[in-house]
Amino acid sequence: MSILTLEHVQKFFGSRPVVKDLSFSVEEGRIFGFLGPNGAGKTTTIKMILGLLAADHGQITVCGHNVETEFEAAMACVGGIVENPDMYVYLSGYDNLKLQARACGMPLSRVDEVVEMVGMQLRIKDKFKTYSLGMKQRIGVAQAMLRRPRLLILDEPTNGLDPAGIKDFRDLLRYLAKNEGITVMVSSHILQEMQEMCDTVGIISNGQLLRIAGVDELTKNVSGRFRFFVRPLDTALELIRQHIADRIADVAADYIELRVSEEEVPTVNNKLIEAGIAIYGVQPVAVSLEESFIAITGGGNVIV
Repeated sequence: MSILTLEHVQKFFGSRPVVKDLSFSVEEGRIFGFLGPNGAGKTTTIKMILGLLAADHGQITVCGHNVETEFEAAMACVGGIVENPDMYVYLSGYDNLKLQARACGMPLSRVDEVVEMVGMQLRIKDKFKTYSLGMKQRIGVAQAMLRRPRLLILDEPTNGLDPAGIKDFRDLLRYLAKNEGITVMVSSHILQEMQEMCDTVGIISNGQLLRIAGVDELTKNVSGRFRFFVRPLDTALELIRQHIADRIADVAADYIELRVSEEEVPTVNNKLIEAGIAIYGVQPVAVSLEESFIAITGGGNVIV
């Protein structure tokens, strides 16, 4: 079931198109990564989904509700953080969440539930201003989860976090998707983080969606490189240099990496065996999400 659907969505700032004929859907219980360089249109798209900006063309539906014509019903299904969570810095995290719970008509018992969900029990009574950035992001997620949304939208949520903070946040999102059944849409330009976090990604550049695919599909062996684990390596390397020196991509202590197609692998194997070389394994070299991104977009301003 699709929790979020965009159909031919466009947005102009003046005469300049910033989102161009954008169409995609996000399935229930998935973590969807919305990838693109800075200025690609990610935040503008998220603001349109959250009703903070109006689309100039097309339609957006959340849980089957049109964001423009059924705004309240659509927003009842969504929790989101755009940029950094903004709260009263001199109140505790708990008091901030109590205020939000009252504002959206949720019982105070829900505050305890979301605090436990994001793992902030030990620090929840401390003032918000004393929290690290990672703690603030967790409280922001807790706030977004108060109304039991089916869709959680996060815009660049790990900006400024250290590696440990990124891992903790990634684990939190996986927990919410797996154990709470929450569909997550997260935008970022940090590709290594998205590769480890997401099930599916959409790649946007200059306001256009270039590709939408599973992370496994984008990181499979499309590079045309294979590692041949051989012994003795020196003899194998000499043979390969005699015949296909231009295909050598890398040489390590126990393997030779070649730029060959899957169909050419048996031929290389046979030539090595005929020369008395032992082959202990052949392994395709998977590409990273970064490599796929660069191949799809032709480059771009991206942090890895």
